[in-house]
Amino acid sequence: MSTNKSFSTETSERYSRALFEVSKESSELDKVENDIKNFQLLLGSSLEIKNFIKDPTQSISQQTKVINLLADKLIFSKNLKNFFLLLIEKRRIFFVNKIFKSFLKLCSKKRGEMEASLISSKDLSKIELDKINKELSEAMGSILKFDYKVDKELIGGLKLQLGSFMIDTSLKSKLKKYEQAMLEN
Repeated sequence: MSTNKSFSTETSERYSRALFEVSKESSELDKVENDIKNFQLLLGSSLEIKNFIKDPTQSISQQTKVINLLADKLIFSKNLKNFFLLLIEKRRIFFVNKIFKSFLKLCSKKRGEMEASLISSKDLSKIELDKINKELSEAMGSILKFDYKVDKELIGGLKLQLGSFMIDTSLKSKLKKYEQAMLEN
């Protein structure tokens, strides 16, 4: 990781670690994780709530009122509700999306999961994806969670990224290497 993290990234990671530890100590980690996923779904589907969260001109009392209402409707755990209220009090509520992404990564890491990006030149079947996932999970010694996309411009082959490790077997990449070699000669 870079040592030159932005203030928002560093702050978000600190808050997410604090929420993670509090949730773990109170044996509510799974509940908080599910509550966060539900909140993210709501945030993704409601432009009004997204704008409300990002608006720094909202008063603390108005933000508290809305979060209390959401917490009751979505049946948030006590820790998550209190966490939201702390973010409001500290005027950090606009970091909530970044904090929650970091929190979910901590949860995945605790379960031994690794995130991977897989890009193929054609649609892969569920069976093919499962086979790739199984073989790579065994090789890595971790459970892989794929972010899968299709990119027809690859012409053929796959691109796989695991953290900073990249495997690129695409024809597009091979053609670029040949082109570069011809230009250098």
